[in-house]
Amino acid sequence: MVAVSAALVALAPGLAYAGGRGDADGALSDDGKNITATAGVQYDEAANGSPSNGKPVGTPKAAGNWTPPPCWYEPYYTPAQLKAESETVWSEQSPSWEWISGQKDKYADGHPYTNFNMDKTGKGYWWSGYAPDFSVPGANDCQDEPFWVDKGATPPAGHRNAVTPEVLAELAYKKLLIPTGDPSIEPKLTQAVNLPTWVWLDPKDFYKVSVTAYLPDYGISATTTATPIGFRIESGGLDAEKFPASGNCPNLGTKYQPGANGNPPCGVTYLEDSNGNQVPLKVTVKWRVSWTGTGQPTPKALPAATFPSTVDVTVREIQTVNR
Repeated sequence: MVAVSAALVALAPGLAYAGGRGDADGALSDDGKNITATAGVQYDEAANGSPSNGKPVGTPKAAGNWTPPPCWYEPYYTPAQLKAESETVWSEQSPSWEWISGQKDKYADGHPYTNFNMDKTGKGYWWSGYAPDFSVPGANDCQDEPFWVDKGATPPAGHRNAVTPEVLAELAYKKLLIPTGDPSIEPKLTQAVNLPTWVWLDPKDFYKVSVTAYLPDYGISATTTATPIGFRIESGGLDAEKFPASGNCPNLGTKYQPGANGNPPCGVTYLEDSNGNQVPLKVTVKWRVSWTGTGQPTPKALPAATFPSTVDVTVREIQTVNR
C-alpha cells in the first residue's frame, strides 16, 4: 500500500492515504490519524482459492476492459480525527485564507456541518477517497471532499464508487484467487498422430471460490463467486481436429477411462507430428462470476473471467511394420 502526506487528507479535493490495516482496506489504527481497522471495507476470504493445498492459484482476467474500482469512498474518520487533521492544516501557511475560510464555513460553521459533527460521535463516520495502489490508472480519481454518512445509511448520491453492495461485489472480485493448475490429458506428454488426446479438468483442482466484502457499521455485504464452466482448447499450431470442433468445451470435460474408444467429448487429434519438438497444448479455463448480497438475494452477473494454462506435448507418428 502507498501513503501520501497525512495533511492531504483534510485538503479539498484530496485522497485519504492508504494506511495498512491487515486484511482490510483503508485507515490506520487508533494510534494513527484515522479510524480503526473495523470501520472500512473488510474481507472474508475463507472460501477463496489458496495455495495451502499445494495447488497454484492466480488472479482471474476479466472479460473485455473491465476492472474493479481503483479507488472508492469509505468510512475514514471519526469527527474528532477529521477536526484535528483539518485544524492542523488550517494552522499552516500554505493554504490560502480564502480556502481555509471556505473549509471552516463548511465543516465547522454549519454550512452544512457544525463542529465536524462532534455531536454525532459514534453515530457515523466521515467518508473519504481511498486507493490501495496509486500506481494504478484511475487511482487518483476519488478526490471529493470528506462527507458524512450516518451508520446504516446510504452514502449521498454523486460520489462515484462510494461503497454500496454492488461496489463491495466489485472489490471482492479484485480479491478472487482461482485455481490455475494444469488440465489433465491422456496420453500424457507424448501424443500420437491420428490418435485422440483426451482433455479434462479435475473438479478437485478446479473448484468454485468466493470472497465476501462488507462494511460492518453499515450493515451491507456482497459475496462474489467464481465458478469454472468450461474451457477452450488450442492445439499449438499443428494441424489438428478438435472436439468439439469449435474447441470450446461447455463443461469440465470427461475423465479418460482405460479402454475408452472413439473421439473424446473434449480433446484433440493431431494430424501431423511435431518433428521431435514440444508444442503448447493451450487450455483457457472460463469462469462465471456473479454476486449476491444486501438487496440482491439472487446471483447477479459480473464480467466473466478466464485463465490460460499450457501443457507442452510432443506429437509423434506411429510407425508400423507390414510382414
